[in-house]
Amino acid sequence: MSETDRITVQAALIPATQALAAAGIPGAGRDARLLMAHALGLAPDRLTLVLRDPLDPGAKAAFAAALARRLAREPVSHILGYREFHGHRFEVGRDVLDPRPETEILVAEALSRPFASVLDLGTGSGAILLSLLAERPRAMGLGTDLSEAALAVARRNAAALDLGARARFRRADWWQGVDGVFDLIVSNPPYISAAEMAGLAPELSHEPRGALTDEADGLSAYREIARQAGAFLAPGGRIALEIGPTQGSAVAGLLLAQGFRSVRVIPDLDGRDRVVRADAPEPAPAS
Repeated sequence: MSETDRITVQAALIPATQALAAAGIPGAGRDARLLMAHALGLAPDRLTLVLRDPLDPGAKAAFAAALARRLAREPVSHILGYREFHGHRFEVGRDVLDPRPETEILVAEALSRPFASVLDLGTGSGAILLSLLAERPRAMGLGTDLSEAALAVARRNAAALDLGARARFRRADWWQGVDGVFDLIVSNPPYISAAEMAGLAPELSHEPRGALTDEADGLSAYREIARQAGAFLAPGGRIALEIGPTQGSAVAGLLLAQGFRSVRVIPDLDGRDRVVRADAPEPAPAS
């Protein structure tokens, strides 16, 4: 490497951060550091140890390619190939919805009471189901999804976390293909209305549209879930659903109409409605 080509890691980060910021990308400095650590094959928290080191040609090319993808508004998680969620690393990509920090509210609520069996409707990457099973070593779980490609990702994540023996995955269109009863049902269904899709961040165009919107009012999945969930809950079972920030009353009403008890809307850390939870309806009296 000639002196004219010689550049340190820190020197390469400066114009990259400026380019990301100029493109209007939030968290430009953070993204640049994550991409650089990826190009160098380092854990992000090790990057500070090599800032003054020269950037070798291979890493320089890898960083430039990753930066170009980010400038095209591809999510950082897709470039890295993973997303950290609830203390675990999950494979993500175009076939699954990225697990968001807000979804940890759903996981926390699900873990607030014991369960031995859990059903995750629309499991995607499996992040919710697998996070729950990792915290409950004796529990068993089933994740369903309409997408075979998403189920393949979920199975790889289960294997990576050594949870394959306790996590099953099955192709199903909501309740079709599901049997048995469960102590807990969870779901983060598509809740963005068709009218809202045009206003979303460009990064979301890289995620499966069917995991984002029902192409209607954003409530279609909740209607279907509420209509039949009671039949799949064991006595004393419960349900927890992630929702959009304006959907608390509507989703709670759907569950109440089906006889669910102790219905409650739980806010996220910003005070926005994020999860609706409820206990199973009272069993029908024996005839």
